[in-house]
Amino acid sequence: MIDRLGKPNFRQIAHHLRRDILDGRHPPGTLLPPEPELAQRFGVSRSLVNRALQLLAAEGKVTARQGRGTMVTWLPPLLHSPARYPREIREGQEARGAFDAEIRALGLEPQHEITTERAEPPEHIAEVLRLPRGRPNCLVRRRRLLASRIPVRLNASWIPLEIAGGSTLEDPSAVLVGGIKSALADLGFKQVAATERLMVRPPSDAEAIALEISPERSVLDIFHVGRTASGRAVEVTTTVTPADNQIVEHEFRLS
Repeated sequence: MIDRLGKPNFRQIAHHLRRDILDGRHPPGTLLPPEPELAQRFGVSRSLVNRALQLLAAEGKVTARQGRGTMVTWLPPLLHSPARYPREIREGQEARGAFDAEIRALGLEPQHEITTERAEPPEHIAEVLRLPRGRPNCLVRRRRLLASRIPVRLNASWIPLEIAGGSTLEDPSAVLVGGIKSALADLGFKQVAATERLMVRPPSDAEAIALEISPERSVLDIFHVGRTASGRAVEVTTTVTPADNQIVEHEFRLS
């Protein structure tokens, strides 16, 4: 609605800015004009602009960066399907896995924040990997994945220590072309099948902070298990990502 003075309200301001973002006038990773400039553009108070930006932030379109301004964090939805896993996709143009290939296809720069440690896996992961409880028998490789400084995914990959111990997988600074799956294949543990369980849920406080999203937004929780030709599970990867940033597509046979 327009107020009695003919000026737009905060929802209309948000609508115009949202349209500009979706149309590419403000690309992902760029900064919106400062609030005083937007206030002048729309002929309203700065406080009204701030309310509009809060609305867009709740939707995940923008994020306030202290000392920098308001960054556009909207990304076109990523397609999560089996088509992202072939080796030629994961390794194309020296990509460090499927995520790199997807983000580069959008014209953005993939970034990885990686830590590794030897740890005892949670009970449900130990059961999948058929590992005994009570000792640190896994390498866990944790990644916060970003696209042009926009947090997109939180990954944690659990691999039996007898496979990954002392390998490049344990080095967080190692550049793994093709990602974990290619690294495991090079170690003699090529995966030929995978299963995934997907669940939509609210984020934890820590996840919301790491992904820089509103706690009211939903995340997609993906539990991925990779298996070799013998049927052995050699990798369990958990992924947490904003649910509205994903399109899930799976093909399956019917009988």
